[in-house]
Amino acid sequence: MHEYSIVQSLLDSCEEHAKENNASKVTKVIVKIGVMSGVEPDLLQSAFDTFKEATICEKAEFIINIQPIVIRCNNCNLESTLDKNEYACPHCQSVDIVILDGEDMYLMSLELE
Repeated sequence: MHEYSIVQSLLDSCEEHAKENNASKVTKVIVKIGVMSGVEPDLLQSAFDTFKEATICEKAEFIINIQPIVIRCNNCNLESTLDKNEYACPHCQSVDIVILDGEDMYLMSLELE
């Protein structure tokens, strides 16, 4: 499960941000996970809950926002959110698209004390 290594990286990043801001603890961690990122939200939550103990994030609330796939069509130049894994523009059915969001995971924000 690569979620464990992701959480370790996330905890390291939280520790670094807390030190930079002279914070003694992290109270909230908000991440955005794209539906096509390859990260399983339930496993990530479980890994975070397991590995946060005895860290600066020990009491932190962990919030996961799921990001759907967002595309821009090169044919009609419209942006759309895809509900299914059908990579075609819902407006003109063109497959000449660019994926703008939904493939990555980001640390969106932290609350520090």
